[in-house]
Amino acid sequence: MIPESFKQELLSRVDIVDVIDARVPLKKAGANLSACCPFHSEKSPSFTVSPSKQFYHCFGCGAHGNAISFLMEYGGLGYIEALRELADLCGMKLPEMERSPGAAALSAGPSVVDLAELMARAMAWYRDQLKRSPRAIDYLKRRGLSGQVAARYGIGYAPDGWQNLQGAFTRYDDPQLAECGLVIVNDEGRRYDRFRDRIMFPIINPRGQVIGFGGRVIDAGEPKYLNCPETPLFEKGRELYGLREAREAMRKHDRIFVVEGYMDVVALAQHGVENAVATLGTATTPTHVTKLLRQVSEIVFCFDGDRAGRKAAWHALQVALGVVPDGKMIRFLFLPAEDDPDTYVRAHGAEGFDRAAAGSLPLSRYLLADLAERHGPDSAEGRSALLAEAKPLLQSMRAPLLQAQLLRELAEAGQMSVAELTRVFALSGAAEAVTGGGRGGERHPPEGARPGLRAARPAGDAWSASSARSSWRSGLNRPVVDRGRPANDRRLERQMLRALFAVPELAAAVPVELLPEQGAECQALRDVVAFLAESPGATTALVFEHFRSGPHAPLLARLQAELLGLDLGQAGATAELQGAVCQLRLKAVDGELAALYALGSLGAPERERERVLRALAQELREVLRASSGALDRDGAES
Repeated sequence: MIPESFKQELLSRVDIVDVIDARVPLKKAGANLSACCPFHSEKSPSFTVSPSKQFYHCFGCGAHGNAISFLMEYGGLGYIEALRELADLCGMKLPEMERSPGAAALSAGPSVVDLAELMARAMAWYRDQLKRSPRAIDYLKRRGLSGQVAARYGIGYAPDGWQNLQGAFTRYDDPQLAECGLVIVNDEGRRYDRFRDRIMFPIINPRGQVIGFGGRVIDAGEPKYLNCPETPLFEKGRELYGLREAREAMRKHDRIFVVEGYMDVVALAQHGVENAVATLGTATTPTHVTKLLRQVSEIVFCFDGDRAGRKAAWHALQVALGVVPDGKMIRFLFLPAEDDPDTYVRAHGAEGFDRAAAGSLPLSRYLLADLAERHGPDSAEGRSALLAEAKPLLQSMRAPLLQAQLLRELAEAGQMSVAELTRVFALSGAAEAVTGGGRGGERHPPEGARPGLRAARPAGDAWSASSARSSWRSGLNRPVVDRGRPANDRRLERQMLRALFAVPELAAAVPVELLPEQGAECQALRDVVAFLAESPGATTALVFEHFRSGPHAPLLARLQAELLGLDLGQAGATAELQGAVCQLRLKAVDGELAALYALGSLGAPERERERVLRALAQELREVLRASSGALDRDGAES
């Protein structure tokens, strides 16, 4: 684990403008800087960098983050490698991390650069061994591969035998060979090559570094594919085979095929389908999908038509639903059960493969068809099971327009109205998209508006204006229950989050005790305030880094994008926060007044209480007007 204090100091020393401008030339655009996005093809610049907030956002593809995430996505670096590169840039040293006992015994912690050099040397040696092995060359020819394609993908051969890598490295006992996964050390301390008698496929990151290998058996044997373990260089869930080689074709076609095997990628390339990548011995991850959607508008998952292929496709669908935004396309191509992309393209050529791709299913159609196939909608029980499985899938979506379209179709399949299904699925955002704001929904008053507060006031006639004010303030210090609150009523929490992203030191002024107990915005606000309380002096970039891979990341990213348009200063952020807090308190005052009127006839104490509450309401409204004016002035100055 890297300490938060180190990341805070690192991000305070690094200027994101320098990091990005060295790789993507930036131009001044008002208070920010802009460029054509490096993560997708575009003619007009929509990629914006904020020097004051130290983050970037692309209004075209949605890419966003800080200096760390930029190096990871643009340079293809792992998390630790990105931290190390930034640390080197500003003269800091990455702190030692806790290592497993086995790893500590093998190595004192080699640098990533050292490991990458070892892997490059291994690739060169494997390629040389391929030239010396007629058997391996004959295998590749039988699979239809030319020497040009083999050279383009750096394909090699690991000879049979236990310690052949001694011929590539002067020190076979070098602990770094085990650290990068080339050599295995057993419990007795004996060493042997991980890859033996296998065709070797180097995994190369976008920077051109060899970060891992996959090996395929030539004859019968298990496992058919053997992959490198995860190392300081290599994280399976982040990397894709062939991504570097596919980059030019991806830009040309604005589409990428995701297949399952190394041979599928190179066979497709052999026949002219060069925009294909493969996952690396692991199921599709959100990082895979997000990384690809930042570079293309369409992903086509290509799977075998057998049971294993269908299972892998369904997993990919579940992952994609949680990250695909509106405006992007996910499709599913199922080949005949007896085929994989390798055999299919060899039999039918690139034109046949393109024809098959033209008939691939959009994500929405595949989702509905698969659910209907497994849960027959011709009975109440089948429809119930279908909707029960669909519910968490729709709840995970971040594409409100697509979510709304699916909601309509599921409502029809389940023989329910859209409004009924929206309530069952608890999809307020989809309800707004479908019904235009959810008019007619029941609005519940806050707890302060419910009968029962009367018992909390002092007994008798001792209730005075001062005690009213005290009672009012103590009575507000309890959370409001968020039952059926419309989405547009949650703008106050979003407003406060925006203010904290602009000026994190305002966190101490957020009255978390006034917030509702439920809702994504409320939970995000509570967590951000708690983090800032534990991390005094934290910057906007550090807040993003802390929540970058958590459940609040999509919401916080949208708020960051809003900030680029507002560019709030200290005064503007303070006014936004003050206005939101005043509105929360005003709602509570109105609730107290409603509770008083619910009593029927008001006695003297109640009338005095009403007078004080009305005075407080007027005071809050005046503060709101003042803060609104301050916000306007701050915006004008910006």
